[in-house]
Amino acid sequence: MFLNFEKTFIMNYKQLANHSRVWIYQSSRALTNEEVDEIKSYGNRFIANWAAHGKELHAAFEVFYNRFIVLFADESQVKASGCSIDASVHFIKDIQNAYQLDLFDRLNIAYKTSKSIDTLRMHDFQEALSKGQLTENTIVFNNLVETKEAFDSAWEVPVKDSWHSKMLA
Repeated sequence: MFLNFEKTFIMNYKQLANHSRVWIYQSSRALTNEEVDEIKSYGNRFIANWAAHGKELHAAFEVFYNRFIVLFADESQVKASGCSIDASVHFIKDIQNAYQLDLFDRLNIAYKTSKSIDTLRMHDFQEALSKGQLTENTIVFNNLVETKEAFDSAWEVPVKDSWHSKMLA
């Protein structure tokens, strides 16, 4: 009898090295708590089997603010290959289709309000800045960060400290 050994320990992203690679997928809508629980379960199964050239990736999966699905991979031991990245995109597309979301629209900008996370189309975001409805101190999500260290320090930042600052008048 053969035993199927899978990762029995699901890694918390905070345990990964700061140089770990990050992929952020922003949802077109807030996820319900039930959806987050289901997606986390599916994500943990994906991470447990995520591999590059047959070698297990040292990786983590997380959902933040019921809005952002984030994959982390420490590539110091095994580099994510084209096939493994394709597998992750397929996994994200499965979530997108199952929950009727858009996880690939990079023209929606997410920002914090006093009560929630809201989004605006890029043009509308720029207009809100120019009208003073949003300011240089509005917290935005810089989904272009590439490492865990940048995620921890520069993912949630004021407009003035992100690429969004190009939209300030």
